[in-house]
Amino acid sequence: MDKHQQKWNKRYAGSDLVWSAEPNVLFASEVADLVPGRALDVGCGEGRNAIWLAEKGWEVTAIDFAEEGIGKAVRIADKKGLAVNWVVADVAEMSLAQFDLVAVLYFHTGPDERLVWLPKVVDFIAPGGTLIYVGHDPTNIDGGVGGPQDPELLSSVDEITGYLKSFSIEDARVVERNLKQEQGHGTATEGVAMDAFVRAKRVS
Repeated sequence: MDKHQQKWNKRYAGSDLVWSAEPNVLFASEVADLVPGRALDVGCGEGRNAIWLAEKGWEVTAIDFAEEGIGKAVRIADKKGLAVNWVVADVAEMSLAQFDLVAVLYFHTGPDERLVWLPKVVDFIAPGGTLIYVGHDPTNIDGGVGGPQDPELLSSVDEITGYLKSFSIEDARVVERNLKQEQGHGTATEGVAMDAFVRAKRVS
């Protein structure tokens, strides 16, 4: 177990949820117009977005390397009577079938790691399938609150879209997120966070 895995297992080990039980607001609004199919949630944490997708009729696979987070997700899904394929693994080491939707939300790693997992995750998207990426934008360090303070862990919109050569970019921008409206998200309870947002459809 590496130090990053240990860090997240320790963070998720408490009885309370680290994040909100509700899905990310932007993510939920973007998925609303999609026909449910097969979905992959990368870095699912405590499973809030994966569980919401399952509630909406998606067939969901959710991956995270922190078994403590997955454990919480399993318990919540079981209480709701929802079936989700929970996987404790490093997505960079996975071989998976293709999905109609791939969600990457606040999955922050160093640049060397991104060179490995991002192209792989892109390949998991079926032709006609959708990628939704939401993460702390580099401008958040000076212009927002919360999130990692190491710029190497943050991806810009331009970096993400650079991996999407066989995609139609439907939306790509920096968005403001009101933390006061997102109970349980991180340590900051008020203020505005700056997020990088990309929605893209695979065309080939």
